[in-house]
Order: sequence, then structure tokens, then C-alpha cells
Amino acid sequence: MKAGIPRRNQGRFAIAFWLALLAWPLAAAGAECKRVVVSADPNYKPFHWYNGQALTGASVELVKRVLDDLHRPYEIRYAGAWPRVLKQAETGEIDIVTSLKDTPERREYLVFTSEPAFPNPMAVFVRRDRAFAFNRWDDLIGKRGGVNSGNRYGEGFDEFLRDKLTVEPVTEPAQNFKKLGAGYIDYYVVGLYSGRAYLADNKLDDQFMALPKPVNNGVTYVGFAKKSPCLSLLPKFNQRLGELNKQGVPTKLLEQYLGELRAPAKEPATH
Repeated sequence: MKAGIPRRNQGRFAIAFWLALLAWPLAAAGAECKRVVVSADPNYKPFHWYNGQALTGASVELVKRVLDDLHRPYEIRYAGAWPRVLKQAETGEIDIVTSLKDTPERREYLVFTSEPAFPNPMAVFVRRDRAFAFNRWDDLIGKRGGVNSGNRYGEGFDEFLRDKLTVEPVTEPAQNFKKLGAGYIDYYVVGLYSGRAYLADNKLDDQFMALPKPVNNGVTYVGFAKKSPCLSLLPKFNQRLGELNKQGVPTKLLEQYLGELRAPAKEPATH
């Protein structure tokens, strides 16, 4: 007979293994959550961005409102570039990421709210003088595209992009619009609201436009780190988010921050 675990005990070990595996996220959730660390993509106006002093935007405001309503202390942390934010969420250094696409890859280390945070259709931006017909994803094949590093689009487009398209990832929207303006790329795939916010912020609406048909009609969610003790807040957070959705708060916040970007800059006070 070969050495090893006796057959009569193999079932017990198997059961114990799976129970431990299932209990792991619960153990993290059961630990004490003293302060919720929140972060976001620093370059995704009007949802969230770093203004040189702190993270701000519609999604940051939304999470702050929910946590205030739940009477939970929090820290809005600027953690650097978007890939670094996701990495810190994976290790549990960040408790909440707001707001982002729910993708299989991200579900490895994040648990998403069932309630959406914001509508976020993905659009194809082009130079107005170089617009082309776009009715299906295949219309992008053979063209040079731009995307933001770390962005995910969902609904099958990530796989299509990987397998069929030629794209050049960069870290900031400004780089993609600059490349688009110079003719180095033919299109730029980014969130419709984010792209419009950038154009409004930089007075570039006369040079660029979003093609009428979006890549998809997605939404964003709030992600809780699986390794965070604050995962225990998810049920109550989700409930409150649903209540705010019924009141139309997320959409109002989005329009509020878009309006601020469109507003002319205030003249400095004189004495």
C-alpha cells in the first residue's frame, strides 16, 4: 500500500480544505474596520480625478455620502496611477475602489456592489475631420486605436480588443487626445462622460467628437477589496446606494461635476 492519507480521512481533509477556502473572505470581513480607505483612478473626470491636492469628482462624492450616512470614518487616498490603485486594492491596502467596471479579472480581488454607481457607456472618439462609420466592433479592425492603461470595458469588448485590434495603451487621457490630434492614432476608446469632460475642460469640442454609436452601454460599480476588513460594510453600503439611486443622486452628481468643468475659470481676486 502506498504511503499517504488513509482513504477514510481523505474526505475529511477535502471538506476541511473547502471550508477553509470559503471562510477566508469571511474572516477578512469579520476583522475590525476602523477606517475605510477609498481611492480611484486619478484621471477619469467627471467621475474622479486628482486635482493636485486631493481626489475629487462625482464618484468620490457618492462614496463619501454613503459612508457618512453609515457613520463610518474614511480616508480618500490618492494612490498614484490607476494600475497602482488596483494593485493596492488587490493587496488590501485600499478598502474601496470607486467607481469601475465589474470584470472577471477584477473579481479575483474585488467584490462589487450589486447596485450600479453610474451609467458609463464606452465611446469611440475621433477627430471631427477624420470621422468614420462605426456600426459594429469590426469597423475598428485595421485602424490604430488608443486606450488608457488598466481600463476594462466589459461585455466582451476586452477580449475583442485583445484578439482583433491594434491599440497603444497610455496612462493619461491627454496623451491619447494629443496622439489623436496628431494623427498617430485613428480613434480613442474611453467612457463617453469622461471623454466629453476632457474636451469641455480643455475647450476642444470643435476638434474632437464621440461617434454616435457607443462600444457598449455599461455601468460602473463600487468595488470592495476581498482582503479588506471593511468588506463587512458591503450589504449596508449596497442598500444605501440603492436608495440614493432611486433618488437620482448619482446622475445629479455627474451632471454637477460636468457643469463645473464647463464653467469658465474664475478670475483671480484683485485687491
